[in-house]
Formats: sequence, structure tokens, C-alpha cells
Amino acid sequence: MSKPMPISGFPEWTPPQRMIEQYVLGRIRDTFELYGFAPLETRAVEPLDQLLRKGETSKEVYVLRRLQEDPGGPAGDDALGLHFDLTVPFARYVLENAGKLQFPFRRYQIQKVWRGERPQEGRYREFVQADIDIVDRDTLPAHYEAEMPLVIGDALRALPIPPVRIQVNNRKICEGFYRGVGLTDPEAALRAVDKLDKIGPEKVAALLAETAGASEAQAKACLALAEISAEDASFADAVRGLGVTDPLLDEGLDELVRVVETAAAHTPGLCVADLRIARGLDYYTGTVYETQMLGYERFGSICSGGRYDNLASAGTTRFPGVGISIGVTRLLGLLFGADELSVSRSVPTCVLVALPAEEQRPECNRIADALRRRGIACEVSPSAAKFGKQIRYAERRGIPYVWFPGAEGNPDEVKDIRSGEQAVAEPDHWAPPADDLRPVVS
Repeated sequence: MSKPMPISGFPEWTPPQRMIEQYVLGRIRDTFELYGFAPLETRAVEPLDQLLRKGETSKEVYVLRRLQEDPGGPAGDDALGLHFDLTVPFARYVLENAGKLQFPFRRYQIQKVWRGERPQEGRYREFVQADIDIVDRDTLPAHYEAEMPLVIGDALRALPIPPVRIQVNNRKICEGFYRGVGLTDPEAALRAVDKLDKIGPEKVAALLAETAGASEAQAKACLALAEISAEDASFADAVRGLGVTDPLLDEGLDELVRVVETAAAHTPGLCVADLRIARGLDYYTGTVYETQMLGYERFGSICSGGRYDNLASAGTTRFPGVGISIGVTRLLGLLFGADELSVSRSVPTCVLVALPAEEQRPECNRIADALRRRGIACEVSPSAAKFGKQIRYAERRGIPYVWFPGAEGNPDEVKDIRSGEQAVAEPDHWAPPADDLRPVVS
């Protein structure tokens, strides 16, 4: 068999990296639950017509099919795709289960998703997202849009990562402004402006003319709007200073002012109103969010989302919502690549129970069982080698303590192999310092 080769875009973390990931996911989960979000998991596949009905995503969807056709198998298998985000499957779940849910429904979802894009640093084809969404029946108050940055700010601040800044905008501002300057296809204008950071203002102006029918003056006005940015409500005055009026524009300004002011009261500097943020997916209708890690801005957003009014609807009943998603694998991949995250040991094990002789393994197992019952992770030495070799085994794996069973009636002893300190101990009473009980991520 030839040596297997890694598949680009499908990361497989080492055990220490996986422990860091589990720690990060645990802290995120804790914060989500502090805000009252309940856990949910949806299936990995969705019908293609559902995946493709909103936004420019057809090039990114992985199709699910059998290697060999099964005429007697379930119908429709050839029309399934792996979900590329967690918002579309969540909207489908709400529609299917609306009669069982209590609204407003607050859920968090931490799962893998698959996206067929070109792999590069911080971008993968298989990755973990951590989502929160709030949906309601028929109407969703705008104050929920102001709550999203608070949750994400607290979740990310609880992690050993660089500070973050959440950039916010409101699609109503953009759409109202574009209508106010006379553009008849605001969605095309939004998609063009969304490419501003990638292709620059000159090419965006050309794209506005080509796809949205903008004149030179209209394109110039759209770019002027996109240049407005502020950490406080002054952005609203700057927008009004451009001299464009529209009822939808006014509504969007009021909603975004509330988001920025709520975030500033919670954590000064957390949010900045940045009117170039558009978000490419068509289903967003209100506030949109993008989050950058300071020092890693060139890699783009690690957390994004927005308000959607029409993604989940059945007949005359709508389920508007607002959500935001942390790209956990993206965030970790960037920090792993920069050696910015570490863990104090490569295994969960806190104590290695030394094995004096193979016939004493049952006794050593009993010691290990007693420690585990008290929540202390431990393992018995793999072989009855010389104690020096067993200690070196623990050192290589970062295990801080070695337990020596007493011989000929002598008491057990435990040794901190970092300091060399050794003391008498009993497995039913001894405990390590709290910092040593579990691996520490930093």
C-alpha cells in the first residue's frame, strides 16, 4: 500500500490541537447556554433545491450520491447535498417542527459543514461552525439584532485568542440608499459592494455599472456610503450628510444605531458600524455582522451572520430570525499556523501509576480506578520497565505526576516529576493542585 496523502481542505488536528479545540468548543457552549440558547443538531444533508434557493452557493455544494445505483433504494438520493452552513438546515428544521417549538426559539448548533471552495490558510472544505439563532413567528423585534454581538463578544472574550472587533451594517441602509439614488436592482449593487475588499473601488464601480446599471454618479455615491465607519452613532449623521432620503434607509439607520449603542454599553469598542459590510448571501434583510481578530484582519471574518425575514416561511406564515456563526476551524487554523495556542500537556492524563512488576498490574489498576472515581485522569504504565524509564515516558507526554505503589507494607508515594518533590499519598484522598487536574490551554 502506498503512503496515504492528506486531502487539502480537510484538516485533521493532532491530539493536543484537538484538546484545544474541545476546550474552545466547551467555552463557546457555556456562553451560549448562559444566554439561554438550547442545543440542536440537524442532519448533514439537505435537498439540493433547499440548499440552492438562496444566495450564490451552487459552486460550493457537495452532492451526495451512491457509488453504485440502487434501483430499489430510497428515492431522491441523487438530489441531496451536504449542508454548506447551519442556517439553511435550521430554517428547514423550524418549518418542520414549528408545532413543537416555543417562540421565540433560541438555539445553538455546533457541527461540521462542507463547502467546496479553494482551500487556503484559514479556509477549509470541511470545518466546524458554532451558530446561534433566534427565530419568532411572523415578527421578530429588532432588539434581538442588538443582542447578537453581546453573545459573540462574551464567547470570544472567554477564549485565549487575540481581541476581536465586530463590524456591523444593516442591509436596509444599503438597499434604501441605493433606491434613494435611483438604482432599480439593489441586490446586484449589494453583491458588487460586497467585493470591495477583494477587488477595490475602481473595479466595484465598474461592476456596479455592469450588473446594477449604475451611472458614474450613482456608483460614486454607493462607494461614498461604503466608506462610512464609526464606533458610535455618528455614522448615521454621516449617512444623512450624503443627502439621500428613503424610508427604508431611515429604518435601517435607527436599527443600526441601537445595535452600536447596545454593544458600546456592554463592551466599549466591541462593535464598529462599517457600511461596506454587505454579506453576499441573498437571504439577509437587516443587520449583518462580520468579526475580525485583531492582528489577523488580512484573513477576513472569523464570525459572521445577520437578520433574515424570508428564509423560513410556509404559506402565509413566516419565521423571521437573526443568527451569527463562529468559524471555529477557521479561527483555530489561523492560530495554530501562527503557533499562538498551546496546551500544557499532550494527553489528558494527570497521573501515571508506575508498574513495579507485571504481576502487580491488578493492584495498580485498583489505584487508577480509585483516582478516576474522584475525577483524576490517570493511566497505568504500559510496561514494568525500570522506574527511570517509566518517568521518562511520563515526561515525554507531559504527565505531571507518577504514582509509586508501596512495597512490602510501605505507603504509596506520588512524585511531581517537574519539581522532584515526592510525598506519601493515598488514592482515596490525594488530589493534585487545580491547575494540574486538566490540561491548560493558553
